[in-house]
Amino acid sequence: MAQASWPSPAHNGRAVTDAEYEQLAARYSDDGVYGTPLDPATVTAGVGLNVVVRADVSASVRGHAWTSGSTGDTLPITPNSSGQTRIDRVVLRLDRSDWTVRAVVKEGTPGAGEPPTLTQDPGDTGVWEILLVGVTVQSSAGSVTVTRGELYVGTRVRPALSSHRNIAPEVGELAYETDTGRLSMYTGSGAWATLYEDSPEVPLGGGYSTWADEGQAVGQRAGSVVSLRISKRRVNSTFNATDADGSKLATVPGSLRNPRRNQYFGCTFSNGVTGRVEVRTDGGIWVRMISGNVTVGHTLSLTMTYLLN
Repeated sequence: MAQASWPSPAHNGRAVTDAEYEQLAARYSDDGVYGTPLDPATVTAGVGLNVVVRADVSASVRGHAWTSGSTGDTLPITPNSSGQTRIDRVVLRLDRSDWTVRAVVKEGTPGAGEPPTLTQDPGDTGVWEILLVGVTVQSSAGSVTVTRGELYVGTRVRPALSSHRNIAPEVGELAYETDTGRLSMYTGSGAWATLYEDSPEVPLGGGYSTWADEGQAVGQRAGSVVSLRISKRRVNSTFNATDADGSKLATVPGSLRNPRRNQYFGCTFSNGVTGRVEVRTDGGIWVRMISGNVTVGHTLSLTMTYLLN
């Protein structure tokens, strides 16, 4: 068969078959119900051996739209007289024999302890199913219980500038900021959360003049994890154990600060004195509560790692 593409005047007079439409649409329309898990359940237990499909629900299966209609639907459950519990499923099924999507009951096997497997046939024949709910049918029962399991339509990763993300985002929408390299997710109420950010090493700002760099003082971020590295030598004067306020070693740049809480780390100076290093929400790196005096020439080398959120 020669190469082909569609829709095109050169391919079947621009006519697109159902199979060709699915090949196009399945990659651009997520499978699932439109909405979120905060919405009422799509399917609930009905009276007797029935389940009820809620009215006015819309969904997509392999690019094919489905609606429950303005009145919804009631689906019967096969009685179970086996002596063992049976677990069924209600699925949305695309049937390629007639290219329709319908909510149907997929019956399980009594005593299997698990529901039937979803069928997702590739190609242009067979069926493609997505889950709505699980249905538990006890032996000789006159009613059923259901367990929610709707698959919901999601959103795609959208390239954007950090200064101009989507102004009308959906909850769960992802944005890749091409100018910062950040991956962000919209969490609702106007808020975006950074999921991933990988930064190069950046120098830390200065502390008190009584501390000199013994090596590079740098910080780096990978996703929500920050790593700081400092190596400081005491100069000019002794750092006394009686100094309750402590002494400032360096300053963390704003992009690497945890704005919610201070971070605490144990430390040991080269003369054996121990203390506590605090990375504060304002970016200050302070050492305090030391066990003895730190005289001129002694050093503190420390690597600190913490989460931003």
